[in-house]
Amino acid sequence: MPQSNRVLIRGGGDLATGVTLRLYRAGIQCVITELARPLAVRRTVSFSESVYEGEQTVEGVTATRIEADQLSAWNETDRIPVIVDPDASILLKADCPVVVDARLIKSTPSPLPRDVPLHIGLGPGFHAGENCQAVIETRRSHTLGRVYWTGKTQPDSGEPEGDPRRILRAPCDGIIHSHVRIGEHVAGGQKIATIGDHQTIVSPFSGVLRGMIRDELFVTKGLKVGDVDARDDPGACLLVSDKSLAIGGAVLEAILSIPEIRRSLYAG
Repeated sequence: MPQSNRVLIRGGGDLATGVTLRLYRAGIQCVITELARPLAVRRTVSFSESVYEGEQTVEGVTATRIEADQLSAWNETDRIPVIVDPDASILLKADCPVVVDARLIKSTPSPLPRDVPLHIGLGPGFHAGENCQAVIETRRSHTLGRVYWTGKTQPDSGEPEGDPRRILRAPCDGIIHSHVRIGEHVAGGQKIATIGDHQTIVSPFSGVLRGMIRDELFVTKGLKVGDVDARDDPGACLLVSDKSLAIGGAVLEAILSIPEIRRSLYAG
């Protein structure tokens, strides 16, 4: 099995991207695995967009979509490879010492294709000592970013953080058509998107459209499709969140706290 000093990040959404940036800036090489049709909302700060566009740059760092058989020869250390691989089957070919599950599935994950020295889970659904080695708190509180080597994080509250009105959800199944771009100012009651030919999604208040799911995707009723920020700062739409950076710092702490893992990632 080919050796690798890359950390495998499952998921390329905004939280996963913040984690990846923290590791990349600390000199740790990463590889991201994603769905064939990612559903990221904060697309301007999500490496998952490279699945559609071929590449995506966030805060000066670029991710590039590649095929799984290209990873062993990938030597562009200034670019992060992204592979469509929902089941993380690349683990059967590449000996990644660390897997970080940043998909935020909020349910018990399926087992990895093989055991790895360090499996880190983010948020609800993971239980350190049972289905991963370490779990990190993702809910905003005094425990945000804490690393637990035994036990679980806080359970999923089922509610978004902050003003729940900021989250835009699909009112029905259908193809979504957006009318506003991420970063644009919106007024309360303004039409932001339509589902199919009739159902509309409007802004709950004035602010900036912080995130919007990719246009022309099929969405299901209740799916999160957008995010409006009352702070109305378009510049924030191009920055990963403080929350994702805090969680990224926790991932870095967990990785570097194990001498064997630290040596394998920085070897050479």
